[in-house]
This record gives sequence, C-alpha cells and structure tokens, in this order.
Amino acid sequence: MKRVYLHFKVEVELDEDEKPERVANEIARAIQKIYAVRSAELTSAVAKE
Repeated sequence: MKRVYLHFKVEVELDEDEKPERVANEIARAIQKIYAVRSAELTSAVAKE
C-alpha cells in the first residue's frame, strides 16, 4: 500500500471567542475518525480581517 500526503486549504469563519487551534484540532480529529488516516495536523493558521 502506498502512502500519499494530501494538503488542504480550509477557510472558516469563527466567533471572536473561538480559538483557531481548537477548531483545527476538531477538524483533524474528524478526518482521522471518518477516513482512518494515519495522522492529521495543523501546519499553519492565518487570520484575515
């Protein structure tokens, strides 16, 4: 079986009190659970006004 690295760009709208890292961790956990991936991690977060 071959290993493939997939990179996604995801844009979300957050409330002022929400932390991007928490949302990113939730997304990573969902990806791991739904697709049984080996690992999922946040590599960067950029805030836009």
